[in-house]
Amino acid sequence: MQISSIAKRFFAAAAVSAALAAGALAQVTPAAGVTPPDDTPKFNIGAVIFADFTYQQSPEITDAGGNRVNTSSFNASRAYINVTGNLNHRISFRITPDVSRETGTGPSLSGSQIYRLKYAFGQYSLDDWTASSKGNWVRVGLQQTPFIDYTEGIYRYRFQGTVFPERTGLIGSSDSGVSGHYTFAGNYGDVHAGFYNGENYSRAETNDQKAFQARVSVRPFPLGGVFLKGLRVSGFVVDDHYVKDAKRQRTYGQITYEHPVINAGFDVVKATDQTLRTAPEVESKGWSVWATPKFGTTGWEALLRHDEFTPNDNLSSQKQKRDIEGIAYWFQNITRVNTALLFDRDSLKRTGVTPTPPKTTLYGIKLLITF
Repeated sequence: MQISSIAKRFFAAAAVSAALAAGALAQVTPAAGVTPPDDTPKFNIGAVIFADFTYQQSPEITDAGGNRVNTSSFNASRAYINVTGNLNHRISFRITPDVSRETGTGPSLSGSQIYRLKYAFGQYSLDDWTASSKGNWVRVGLQQTPFIDYTEGIYRYRFQGTVFPERTGLIGSSDSGVSGHYTFAGNYGDVHAGFYNGENYSRAETNDQKAFQARVSVRPFPLGGVFLKGLRVSGFVVDDHYVKDAKRQRTYGQITYEHPVINAGFDVVKATDQTLRTAPEVESKGWSVWATPKFGTTGWEALLRHDEFTPNDNLSSQKQKRDIEGIAYWFQNITRVNTALLFDRDSLKRTGVTPTPPKTTLYGIKLLITF
């Protein structure tokens, strides 16, 4: 297994931290007059549902009867069942089965809804030893990767489609591994880093190579009031290999902004892929910009997004350009339920390829329910 010098230093620091935490475990006792934390085991059950009606304006298809038609379909594209809980105030867990559409060609499963695990992890809180900040932990198992889960907490529109780095196939949202999270004191940001299989949750590990992933996010003006407090700058790296001496690397830069009247973000990415040591390296790059302006406190907001991706920098004329526009209503005053309805247009144009693929344009009505 190849691990970069940066990853080695991170791993050594994590091992030292774990040893110190283990030693502190036997030493921490509640001070006199302090109410001890609640260690009663608890668990909760929730769900996330993505449903939609999608109409494909272009390209048309030819059906079994030889007719030129625009496809349309009602879909329950995804459903998560979330089981979360605490064994005590330090140890928590999450199990999330993912029910999604089978897209393989097997005669008995094609088109069926199948069950697979999206998350299954245990988490150990370090907050007892980090009094200056909260939200510090070590996590083991099938879990969120550092960049996508963080980004979607700001973007909020996964039910329309995945964020830019996942939609281009460069990284996944979940993988098996071990990771740690630390929040900087004073709300200045956080860091999340760990080692993962690198194959994402939908595929099994194939060899001895492991992916080091790390995200660092900084909030430059944590006390900057309503206008500056929402600004964050992030960097994210993946150091991985398909096989020994065959690179799978990603570098991301991101700026996001959160405000009562608008959320917005800008991403840039550069990636290197070499599937075998004897294969040529392929450099890819791209960028994405998005904004979700809100119309007062009515629950209505717009979704505006543009992605550009060059799959091979040596063939720079080959580009993928995606435009997304939508109007959403986020239902108000519903306790412990997050529900939204989105009317959107999603258009993908690919250039520099012979023959030129037709432009794909989809119109949809999409529903999110989460509780």
